[in-house]
Amino acid sequence: MSHQLISTIKRALKDTINPKRYVHTMGVVKASINLAKQYGEDPLCATIAALLHDYAKDYTRDELLHYIEEHHLTMDPIMFEAHELLHGKVAASIAKNKFDIEDKDILKAIENHTTGGENMSKLEKIIYLADFIEEGRNYPGVDQLRKIAEEDLDKAVLQALNNTIVYVLSIEKLLHPNTLFARNEMLKKLKKDE
Repeated sequence: MSHQLISTIKRALKDTINPKRYVHTMGVVKASINLAKQYGEDPLCATIAALLHDYAKDYTRDELLHYIEEHHLTMDPIMFEAHELLHGKVAASIAKNKFDIEDKDILKAIENHTTGGENMSKLEKIIYLADFIEEGRNYPGVDQLRKIAEEDLDKAVLQALNNTIVYVLSIEKLLHPNTLFARNEMLKKLKKDE
């Protein structure tokens, strides 16, 4: 993986996502690089995963479903119902098929950035969290979450997962079980480490 790949992805992104999302993506890149440096992860891997995490976010539901069918991707029923979750898996597939990304950790970080998951790698946690705390985000509690992220990656991810659960419940949408699995696993890990 090289800096040339990053340039190629950035050019493709500008043609694929809207300008506001591009700004958000660059914010996620910046936050993920900072987190990667702080927590001993490869900044290049974090950059690539961050660049590609929302690659398919602006696809329509029909475009997502067409891509899924065309590429024989398996999706669970909740993702089909909550189609805003589909873009992570599609983006991971695009990363592999269009940009020749083979690193499984990068692909998993892209795929799981909306839901989290069991046994999250450090890179998965970084991308999940960076999406919440990038400098363009402005919601109640974001400053507190940024502060926690400076001190403890796992505690920050747990707080982000908790925030997601509360938000999804408040808008009466389907909650993906991966978010619950990730939250419970992170909580058990932190309690064990106390």
